[in-house]
Parts: sequence; structure tokens; C-alpha cells
Amino acid sequence: MSKMKVAILGSGNIGTDLMIKLARSSELELTSMIGIDPHSDGLRRARDLGCVTFDGGLKAFLEQARDQADLIFDATSAKAHIRHAKMLKEAGKIAIDLTPAAVGPFVIPAVNLGEHLNAKNINLITCGGQATIPIVHAIHKAAPVEYAEIVATISSKSAGPGTRANIDEFTETTSHGIELIGGAKKGKAIIILNPAEPPIIMRDTVHAIVREGTMNESEVVRSIMETVRYIQSYVPGYRLRNEPLIDGNRITVFLEVEGAGDYLPKYSGNLDIMTAAAVKVAEELAKHRLAKQAV
Repeated sequence: MSKMKVAILGSGNIGTDLMIKLARSSELELTSMIGIDPHSDGLRRARDLGCVTFDGGLKAFLEQARDQADLIFDATSAKAHIRHAKMLKEAGKIAIDLTPAAVGPFVIPAVNLGEHLNAKNINLITCGGQATIPIVHAIHKAAPVEYAEIVATISSKSAGPGTRANIDEFTETTSHGIELIGGAKKGKAIIILNPAEPPIIMRDTVHAIVREGTMNESEVVRSIMETVRYIQSYVPGYRLRNEPLIDGNRITVFLEVEGAGDYLPKYSGNLDIMTAAAVKVAEELAKHRLAKQAV
């Protein structure tokens, strides 16, 4: 099967971890890594893997080698993606956005993997969104969610410059995703950068209030467990810390995400869940495109 050619925009922690994961894909071929720092570890590693590298940003790639990739993963920052999105659209490229810029439709593999396969710009919301919104959606399938609040706690060591620059966008985009994808009438998101030593792995809390008189505890728990198992199929380190806690019409779910350790240490589950989701979505896009060509 011919592979879809892809490139990574952003040679920091997220882009470098994504590069390592793409090397294992049977549907995607990484051809290029694009950055702005010629001495970055990401560009050095990409060269070692035989990828063509660019240190002049997206403009240099589009001017010199735009035919080397049909799909571009943007692992930069929300503000930068606003600019990149316009350039990629004009170049006819598919964009998978790993920033909270929210330019394109929101996609979470465990919720709506197949809904936007013809979109030219797909947004993966945030690491906290990828970890928690599927749980809100799982609860909502069993009982209508009136309010959902999520708290994502990550090690400060796993938060690079792009993540730190995106804090405001994180809360806004994740909150919107809780409502739009999770199904909650009202959503709220909080992110905490924990400086603890040794570093903690990513931990997330989901607190949901469902409509009075609609709670079916067994159905809620069953739906949550099904969702957790599906996410584990592409993020093996994703797990519940204990059984869901149900008190009347209130549900609290405690999660943790241990990274695969592809680039940063295993405590960086926040990075891992984003890159794993990106690969999952891109592979589905590649299969969809191949199926269309076969018709």
C-alpha cells in the first residue's frame, strides 16, 4: 500500500516525539521536518533519519519542496497556526493542528474519528481535551451532561515554550470542546503546571453533573470503560486511577496518562496523547484517501 507523504512543522518536543511515532506507521511516510532553529535537536534527529529538513519555517518548505508532503502536522503554537493555516490552505495541503488554534473542526479519535476526513484543517483541541473530553462524551451518552469541568495537571518539565504560550487558548479551546464534542451544556477547563520533583505523570480529573432523574450508574460506568479501552488502543498509558465515583447526579473520574517514552520521559503523557492522536487521525485520513482513489 502506498503511504501518504507527510511533514512536521515544528521541531520542538511535540514535533520530535511525533517524528519517532511516524517512523512506526504503515500508512504514513515522513519526508520532511520544518523548524526555525537549525541547531534544534528535532532537526538533527530528522536529518539522521534521512528526512529533508528546513530551518526557514513553513515559507521555505512551500517555496522549495511543497510536493514532498500532502499533509502537514503543525506542532508550533496557536498564534503561529493562524498564519500557517492560511498558507497551507493556499498551497492545497491538509493540516492536522496540534495547537489549540481551533481553526478547523475539532477531532478526537475516541469520539468522532470519521466525521471530518474530507476537511483540509483538523484541530486536535489540546492534550487535556484529548484525555478528558472522551470521558465527558461517554457520560453524556448514558445521561445528559448539564455541566462538566476538567482539570489537567502536567509536569512543568513536559511543558515546552509552545505549551506555555498557549495557556489562554488551552482553557478556551478545551472548554469549547467539552461542550461541542463532549456534549455538556456548559464546560470549563483548567490546566496546572506542577513543578514537583520527581516530575509527576499527567493526571486529569473530570467532574460532571448530569440532568436530575437520568442517572443510570451501570450504563454510565459501562460507557466510560468502553471509551477507556478504545483510547488505550492508541495510547497504551491511558488509564483510570480508580473506579468512577458517583454521588447522586454527580460523577467524578480520575485519569492518568503515562507516555510511551519515545522522546521525553514517560511522565510526559500530555505530549504523548497529542502525538498518538495525531498519528491515529492521519492514518485514518490516509486510509480514507486510498479508498476514494480505489473507487
